[in-house]
Amino acid sequence: MKRALLALSSLVVIGAVPAPAVLHVDVSNVRGHSGTVHVDICTQAQFLKDCPRSADSPAVVGVTRVTLNGLPPGRYAAQVFYDENGNHKVDRALFGIPKEGVGFSNDAKIRFSPPKWEEAVFDYDGGSRVIKLRLRYFIGPDAPR
Repeated sequence: MKRALLALSSLVVIGAVPAPAVLHVDVSNVRGHSGTVHVDICTQAQFLKDCPRSADSPAVVGVTRVTLNGLPPGRYAAQVFYDENGNHKVDRALFGIPKEGVGFSNDAKIRFSPPKWEEAVFDYDGGSRVIKLRLRYFIGPDAPR
């Protein structure tokens, strides 16, 4: 009887282990296999600026998964770009139009300027989670006509 209770209590303890703090960002519409897909995870104060939490993954045509570990619970927005040439920045054309694919969490729309925080924000509880977004291109294939 004691062994059965001990075994049962160990199962309860194992079940109580919190989920790891892992955020996966599935980025679709990656149009090449060179370079990397870069993800910044930003608080409201950091949004559209340099964000201290970021990760890269080698580009995979179609969908590239970028994983961030150890992210504390909070409200964040993801800003993403496909760094085709590996220079660690979004290359821009005339008038600042991105030459490489860019995207934001919630697939927030990019019109004549980046989206607002409220359009891209998501809540993260500190567990394991997947968010998805699609890159948009303004020059070359997939560019608006």
